[in-house]
Amino acid sequence: MNYIKTIFDLWQLKRNERKTVGEISSLQTKKLKRLLHYAYEHSTYYRNSFERAGITAEMIDSIPLSAFPIIDKSVLMSQFEEIITVTDITQEAIRNFDEQETAVGKLFQGKYHIVHSSGSTGTPKYFLYDESAWNSMLLGIVRGALWNMTMPEILKFLIHAPRIAYIAATDGRYGGAMAVGDGVNGVGAKQMYLDINTPLEGWISTLKKFKPNMIIGYPSAVKILAELVEKGDLDLKVLRIVTCGEPLGVSLRKYLERIFGADVINFYGASESLSLGVESSPKEGMLLFDDMNIIEIQDGEMYLTCLYNFVQPLIRYRLSDQLTLKVPNAESRYPFTRAIGLLGRNEDILWFQNGNGKREFLHSLAVEGFCIDGLRDYQFRQISLDTFEMLAEVSDNTLQKAIQSEVLRQMRDILRGKGLDYVQFHVKFVPEILPDSKTGKND
Repeated sequence: MNYIKTIFDLWQLKRNERKTVGEISSLQTKKLKRLLHYAYEHSTYYRNSFERAGITAEMIDSIPLSAFPIIDKSVLMSQFEEIITVTDITQEAIRNFDEQETAVGKLFQGKYHIVHSSGSTGTPKYFLYDESAWNSMLLGIVRGALWNMTMPEILKFLIHAPRIAYIAATDGRYGGAMAVGDGVNGVGAKQMYLDINTPLEGWISTLKKFKPNMIIGYPSAVKILAELVEKGDLDLKVLRIVTCGEPLGVSLRKYLERIFGADVINFYGASESLSLGVESSPKEGMLLFDDMNIIEIQDGEMYLTCLYNFVQPLIRYRLSDQLTLKVPNAESRYPFTRAIGLLGRNEDILWFQNGNGKREFLHSLAVEGFCIDGLRDYQFRQISLDTFEMLAEVSDNTLQKAIQSEVLRQMRDILRGKGLDYVQFHVKFVPEILPDSKTGKND
């Protein structure tokens, strides 16, 4: 991202914050019609699904979005090549690129940004962004990170070259890590990545040397950082905290505000659209970026339509998050829809302690990527301060020995890298994995 162009485009995007609800609605409708027509004309899947629903090109402008078919993750994976609007890409080629190319920032075919997301089965789902969609998303992230700041305040903040520490999973094509890196570069800030797999001693030494004045990361990770500050292990002068990737509770927000004495901004995004909304205060709630997406709630289900990605259109795409929408009124500070009671991913952290009383943690995202043939689902359960286990559900019991061997191998590498060699880990095979928030299931 070019710095001058980024600042100009950010100013343009921030102008939407001062528009009326009607103006935002008109902008949203204009973008939606363009997306629907483009998908109909360039995506085999959408043309067929629209026509099966009785929707012709002539009808697109006159019927409500709720009349269009929905899609979900299973459709996205099974119909990937038919959904995307470019003909020279296959899901298999992307998977091979992801597995073989270790440089996270490298572009697929030299022009596409690849974001992957894996669930409890470890099977990656790929999301494709071209340069235009990626830059639109980055602007949304920069706007959210600097929320409630005027352009003069933003320019003053950027002139002093912010030193930004990003604390999260950084060892893969996770959208947050990739977007934060590109966004930080775009505004000329200095940055450092702190992977959640790094031992706490590494956190302390790295942060003491870098001296960040802005922190971005998972709430659970930022909480650990705050505890280090509270205990006196670190002394940080932070101007702004941006949390992302997990829900941020009111009590944790207050704790972070008290420890750091800084504004706390909670950013809402997903691999499907990395720029969904922002919350600067619990009272105001999560504000959804209606100028970039459309979010619907129907029969308790949430559906996303991303208005800026034309390479991989997502139209009425089902997300698992649960929320209630509240439209803005005359008293609202911003013309954006509010999300009430947002319930998304709630990551669990496992804490361990050795015989000398030294504590170290293992974040659930550090162990969510097991992709092993026959491993259908899994959960983690802590047994003691130095023991935990995996409950594993398999598709074929004859594969148990091979699966156990591979899981143990991968987990040994993870624990060794985290300095948790003393921790005991076991695999326990069960007939079925049942939902239970206490087990630390990776969703």
